[in-house]
Amino acid sequence: MSAVGVTILRVIIWISLLGALVLQGVIVMAGLLDQAGIPTFAIVILSLGVLGILALQVIGVCILRLLGLVRHGRVFSQRSFRYVDVIIGAIGACSVRVLAFALVGVWANRTTPGDEMAPGMVGALCGCALVIAGVALVVYVQRQLLVQATLTAEQARSLRAELDEVI
Repeated sequence: MSAVGVTILRVIIWISLLGALVLQGVIVMAGLLDQAGIPTFAIVILSLGVLGILALQVIGVCILRLLGLVRHGRVFSQRSFRYVDVIIGAIGACSVRVLAFALVGVWANRTTPGDEMAPGMVGALCGCALVIAGVALVVYVQRQLLVQATLTAEQARSLRAELDEVI
């Protein structure tokens, strides 16, 4: 990846992280200001929203760390696995959060008169949770490719050292 591409991506991620932080503050302040009038399920939904934004922030920070490794030519190292593992966990947590959001909708429909959340929306959220879990699996497969590339890079370094000794 070119230096310009890395810089542009870093700027975009930093802007996204700052925007997410502002959004979290707005959500928390809205919940605190109208605490008396908010039903329980709405507080749970707001909490799930804040946690979802937090998971996206964690992913952004890990991508920034990986971009730092790319910039220094060390992405094919053991350090990169830690960041990729955290990304996989955060994506999995997002999947669970979306499923929890659907379950809160079902709970709200059962405990309040009328439908707080349309049944079709609950089904769509469950489908989204499944797709997000699929994304976590795709990133896991990419992690396995990183493992193979790291091993290949280590073998190449070893073979170069042996060749240097022979020459």
